[in-house]
Parts: sequence; structure tokens; C-alpha cells
Amino acid sequence: MNTVYNIQEVANILKTTQKAVRRLVASGDLESSKSGTKYIITSKALEEYKEKSEAEPSDMVQFNLFGEPDIEKNKAYSPKAPNLADISAWWKDTPKSEMTFVDLFCGAGGLSKGLEMSGLEGICGLDWFKEACMTYNRNFDHPFVNGDIKSPEIKEQFYETVKKQLNGRHLDIVAGGFPCQGFSMAGNRIVDDPRNSLYLELIEIVKHLQPDFVICENVKGLRSMLNGLVEKKIIDDFHSIGYEMNVMTLCAADYYTPQKRERVIFIGNRKGLKNYHPKPILQPSQYITTGAAIADLMDMPENKAFNHVPTKHRPDMAQRMLELPEGQSLYKGYSDAWKKCPWNEASCTIKENHGGVNIHPKLPRVLTAREMARLQSFPDDFIFEGPKNKQLVQIGNAVPPLLGKAIGLAVRYSNGDLK
Repeated sequence: MNTVYNIQEVANILKTTQKAVRRLVASGDLESSKSGTKYIITSKALEEYKEKSEAEPSDMVQFNLFGEPDIEKNKAYSPKAPNLADISAWWKDTPKSEMTFVDLFCGAGGLSKGLEMSGLEGICGLDWFKEACMTYNRNFDHPFVNGDIKSPEIKEQFYETVKKQLNGRHLDIVAGGFPCQGFSMAGNRIVDDPRNSLYLELIEIVKHLQPDFVICENVKGLRSMLNGLVEKKIIDDFHSIGYEMNVMTLCAADYYTPQKRERVIFIGNRKGLKNYHPKPILQPSQYITTGAAIADLMDMPENKAFNHVPTKHRPDMAQRMLELPEGQSLYKGYSDAWKKCPWNEASCTIKENHGGVNIHPKLPRVLTAREMARLQSFPDDFIFEGPKNKQLVQIGNAVPPLLGKAIGLAVRYSNGDLK
């Protein structure tokens, strides 16, 4: 007899939630039909799903009572231990390299600047952000393609620009920091949310350009997303197109950046070489402090050309900022926005968030764009274009250049390009 169940009954049988069952139905892993507005599942379909789950346990995702991937029951993925390269010998006297790179989702060019600092040659940047394009064009000699990476016309323009710039040479590195908000579960699979389209564009461009190395940068939280399954998917996706990837969380303060900014860095290659990440250069006791980085700007008058324009706050707002303890946010609902930087330590993560930026540790105002740039390790001759609010977004979203330098040196080490 083929019994018919509703969503709640199936959830009770599988000892999971209705939310998890709906995900199975949406993904097609659990066959169903509709009766009016309600889904029904036959006992035959349920048995087929259970048999499949038992036959392929390593690929199945188990859910907890809240309908989320269960942390204890999904431990199949274990990342490979990273290989560390001591890059300190090449930090001050960095030799030039013939290795080339392109930078996708590059913004104002924090990673590009760092890779150039590591001796690599920039070929082209690509991003949709108009003001970031203006900044990139001002600070780099190589071209920038401004547009939506999903557009076939923009992509073709990018390919043609890269080909022209290389002039018959080989492209060594594709770098890019893609958005990760779209990764989610449906049944036993990570679904291709439309917001993941930029990640898929990165994969497509790597397949097309066939660089020797790939560098992917993302937020620290990616590693814990869906209990590590997002990280595993990225590694598997690149493996499917010929790249073996290693991943590590790096702290920018370890590489002379006056900020404890952590980022997840994937490094991969298709040459069969060992991938290296940069070994920390500084110990926490040696970190560059906020005070050391921005003290000389405290008495500097407003200078628009230098991106140093202090914000004028209402008297009551300024007083609240002055009284706020270091490390705390002006608003209880925000963990990062309007957060006061410490003076005698490396800064907390710098960002533009909810219209607010970090608060100066000594003065009753938020940081200027130049102070933010200092804490991000941008050199003073790197000038940001656009109105002040656009400058702050560009800086807050950037990869710290000195972190980029460390990554570039590690890739050169992987390739045998440092002697």
C-alpha cells in the first residue's frame, strides 16, 4: 500500500524539521506532488529517498532541529593543513617578477596594489563600481574594465584587454574576491542561488584564461558557512577545472598592517606544485598600533586632495564619541559600525557600515578617509576618487595592500620565482 504523507508527517519520520523537508522537496531529492496548496509525499518516494541517503552518506547533509546543517553530524570535510612560506627575506628588498595577474571584483585596487608591491605585474582590473574605477585608473598604469562581469559584452571587453596587454605572454594569476551571501542548502546540495552568479563568473573566467595560479579572497565567516560545506564546494569546483586549492585564514596585522583584519585566502594552481601561504612575519606583541599609524594626522588641517576631511558632528554626538570606551560601538545594535578603535593596539577591522565608520580613539569624530587608508596599509600617494562617502566604501571594502603583498610573495614562492 502506497501511503501518502504531508510535510509534518515526513519531518516526524525523518526526525527533522518541516523546513528541512521543504528543502528536500525544493531540491528534487524527495519526490512530491501537490494537492491544492499542500505538498504530499508517498511512502514509496520516502523509501527511495531513505535508500539514496543510506547509499550516499558522505554526500548527504543532515539537519538539526532548526533546519540548519547539523554541526556534529556533518564532519566529513576536513581542510588540508596549509603550507607556510617564510617570505621575510624578500619583504624589504623585493625583486621584480615577470609573473602577471588580473584582479576581478577589484574595487579600488587594494589587492592589486599589494600584488604589485610583491613584484608582480598587473594586467587588468575589473569591477562595476564607478568611483572605484576612477580610483584604480588614477593609481595604476594598467587598464581597468568598468562594468558588470555577467555582461557578455563586458566580459569580451575584458578578454580583449587582457590579450592586448599580455601581447603574447602568458597570464600567471587570476585573483578575485567574490561575494558569498548566496550559498545556501536545499536538501543535500548547496544550491546555485542567483547571488552566486559572480562566483560562477569567476570559475568561467579562470576556465577561459587558464592561468597557472588562482587567488580567491573572502570574509573569515566563509569557512564556517554551512559547517564548512561552502569551503569544500569551492575547493571541489576548482578541482573540477584542474586546480588544486589550499585555504588559510590570514590576519593582516601579521604583515605590518595596523589592523587585525582577518580574511580567508584560497591559493590554487594547475601545475602540480605545492601551494604556499605566507608565514606570519610579526608576533602580536610586534603589531603596528593605531596610534603609530595615524597620530601625525591628528593636527593636520582639512586636505581634500589627500582624502583627509574630518567629519563635523553635532556637539552631543561628539561628546558621546569622546566618552565611548575603546573597542565599543556607539550603538548597541551594531557590532562593527561606529566602533571606537584602540590606540595602543592594532585597530579592529575597518569598514564602512550602516552609513558609519570607525571612531577615532582620541578625537570626537569618525576617522577620515586617509586615516582609514593608513589603517588599511595604503601608501599616502594612493589617492581615492569620488565623494567622501564613496571613498569610505572603497577603503572599507579593500584588501589591505600589505596583506596582498604577503600573498603575492607566497605565490611567487610556490612558483619557484624567489631565490
